[in-house]
Amino acid sequence: MTVPTPPHDVLIMGGGLAGLTLALQLRQRFADIDVLVLERRAHPVPEACHKVGESTVEIGAHYFQNVLGLEPHLAQAQLRKFGFRFFFSEGRRDIDAVTEIGVSRPLAVSSWQIDRGIFENFLGAEATRRGVRFVDQAAVRTVELSEDGTPHQVTWQRSGEVAQTSHARWLIDASGRAALLKRKLGLAQDNAHAAHAVWFRISEHITIDDWSSDAAWRARCVTPTRWLSTNHLVGAGYWVWLIPLSSGSHSVGIVADPRLHPLEEMNTFERAMQWLHEHQPRLFDALDGRRDKLQDFAFFRRFSYDCKQVFSKQRWALAGEAGRFLDPFYSPGSDFIAIGNTYITELIARDRAELPLAGHTAVYEQIFRSFYDSTMALYVDQYPLFGDPEVLPVKIIWDYTYYWSVLAQLFFAGRLADMAALSHLRGELDSCRKLNVEVQALLRDWGRLSQRRNPAVMLDQASLPWFAELNRSLQDELDGHAFRLRLQQAEQRLRALALEILERACGEHAALDGSRLRALIHAGGRPLPAFAPMLFPAPAALEAVAA
Repeated sequence: MTVPTPPHDVLIMGGGLAGLTLALQLRQRFADIDVLVLERRAHPVPEACHKVGESTVEIGAHYFQNVLGLEPHLAQAQLRKFGFRFFFSEGRRDIDAVTEIGVSRPLAVSSWQIDRGIFENFLGAEATRRGVRFVDQAAVRTVELSEDGTPHQVTWQRSGEVAQTSHARWLIDASGRAALLKRKLGLAQDNAHAAHAVWFRISEHITIDDWSSDAAWRARCVTPTRWLSTNHLVGAGYWVWLIPLSSGSHSVGIVADPRLHPLEEMNTFERAMQWLHEHQPRLFDALDGRRDKLQDFAFFRRFSYDCKQVFSKQRWALAGEAGRFLDPFYSPGSDFIAIGNTYITELIARDRAELPLAGHTAVYEQIFRSFYDSTMALYVDQYPLFGDPEVLPVKIIWDYTYYWSVLAQLFFAGRLADMAALSHLRGELDSCRKLNVEVQALLRDWGRLSQRRNPAVMLDQASLPWFAELNRSLQDELDGHAFRLRLQQAEQRLRALALEILERACGEHAALDGSRLRALIHAGGRPLPAFAPMLFPAPAALEAVAA
């Protein structure tokens, strides 16, 4: 026997990061909307809770901070991130004697290290305060989707209570990897990225700044706060993350290509420690005396996956990890929550205005798919490059530039759903996408020939004026004409950067075939404006500096 409840405008299955932020976005957009969120866990959840995804980047940070208006909480209860940082420290303890990539000072647009437990507890309370009905300890029992315009039906139950049946015009699956709708509808789809991850937390911060007493190394950054970065310790076929949490814990993860580092070498804490002893011995040293501080340990054999469809004209959608998941290397998880939630909100807005859904649903699905595919290109078959101090710095500059020039500009300017702007810029966006695919292919080929020189230098991204300005430009308020001009300039910048990468790679390795990329750069005989050099100095010059 179940107890019927009044119908809701939106029912969200899952009260984690994706579900609660969507509920807040909907209540912010529509003051009268009735939203029910069902969360299977009990609230409050533990701090430093057992989840992947503590690090945010610019889109996710902007979504939390400005779109949802959560900056006071972030500033008071979370840690401001000191950018990404990379150390080519494979097999090394002398971290001050290897190549480091990072910023010496914070850039204009910052992001956050998120303690998911603290954040989700706040989101649950904030959603309730804003008028969302948030029910914890609610297990979904059955789901019946409507195809005739009548409300969807969900039967759910709290522990020890009578089951309830709720109806809703819109049904959103934000159940994470439980993927309730994806499983029901057979939407699961693999991708070409078979990487795995193990991760754990210890109850003390790991202060990477103390790993060397060398004054010159310490002085590379304006503050002794490298530990606030998302630190990547990289080697061929893997990377290790170090992410601090405001609760006082530190998150440690190993992400690897199974062809080079099988999961069976690291799928317990003891095995992971043995693996670190061999591959990242300085981190092993920092952890070895803190084994009693271990809080948890988990792994995913294949964490990345795709989905055949995430938006439906039948008024259902998948949010966050219930749909697709990429790779944590550049921390895109919150970005894709922000993008997906924005499209869901737009579809619900059209429905509330009694506008047709089919056309926009198809377009949003196509755009969201293109964002996913373009971002996947950054990771697929690229893990062998992660131990390359010559090629990975070039890749990182390209990947950041592509992200800040295209996807981040669209989101910050509020143009994700601007059909007129996207249609007008179709040529530029397609050119950027094709350039990215070919640059990633060139980087893979280059990595097979690289000498992998590893001088003791810091490649300071903040010292590249154009790079720092590109980050700052995300804050600009642009009208329609200025935004179109911005994206046109971005396409030119990417062509210029691609040409510089091509010339450096082929200049060092004549055997490289860059003909496809060169043809794209010069497609249609378009002139390429003069750009000052955009990359860090070549390896030979860096070795001279280090010497």
